[in-house]
Amino acid sequence: MSGDERLTGWSGEAGYFAFREYQEFRPEAVIDVLRGTSAGVVFRGMVGPTLCAELSARFWASPDRLRRSTEAPSYYLGTYHYHKTTADYLEESTRTAAALDRVLDVPGDPLTAFYRGLAEALAPEGVTVRQAEHDGRRACRALLRSWHGDGRYALDPHEDRSQCTEPRQADFEIQRVLDPTALNICLENGDGGRLLVWNIQPDDACKRRLGLHYTGSPYPPRMLEGIGRQEIDIHAGDVYVFNGSHVHAVEPNTSGDSRRTTLAGIFGFTDDSTVVSWT
Repeated sequence: MSGDERLTGWSGEAGYFAFREYQEFRPEAVIDVLRGTSAGVVFRGMVGPTLCAELSARFWASPDRLRRSTEAPSYYLGTYHYHKTTADYLEESTRTAAALDRVLDVPGDPLTAFYRGLAEALAPEGVTVRQAEHDGRRACRALLRSWHGDGRYALDPHEDRSQCTEPRQADFEIQRVLDPTALNICLENGDGGRLLVWNIQPDDACKRRLGLHYTGSPYPPRMLEGIGRQEIDIHAGDVYVFNGSHVHAVEPNTSGDSRRTTLAGIFGFTDDSTVVSWT
């Protein structure tokens, strides 16, 4: 592979890049990811099967569910900040809030439980956890989505940091987040559909050379050859959190009628005392 084809950037040591797994929710492990001392963590079976089934059924029955045919083919409820102005994203967030609330209005809502636990763990340090906001409007609280892409990947190799430099969102506080942290709550995953995370955070020179500086997607698979990666099997009820600055992807399910549905979001420190979330 020539120098122009080699992916350049930062890679962590083995201890950092080992995804820890727990059988219960531990907010302190999430804080390690937020602070950059751990690449990721998985909480196995954090959401019970009955609740997963209820939320999945509500998502698929929602008349507000939309289909995304570009970037990452999927069905979704909520909104993406990707490639939008701040105003457009927040307007869509406001418009979809009620539909999301109707789906998530269940006892033991896992999204609320996750952020409440994180907020309680960070409060003694004087840190506030909240939705990102601008001019009195708040970011979307979560994104429900089910990928239906096929081929080598259902979700192509990408990273989340680049899209947080979108020039049309220069006034949005999420651009102060240096390491966006990805949250995914798996509601259903019939078979296959592994999460792949590569041990590389591409540098700006590489992103510009590839024309991905504002998009972060897609990274050519040939450029990822030889780079260490985690291959993580995900099951319904699992909650996983990882540093979204690393290149990552999702494999398709092995059968065409399987669904991989998640409740997702992004969050990170804007300064020493504030963590904000968005979608």
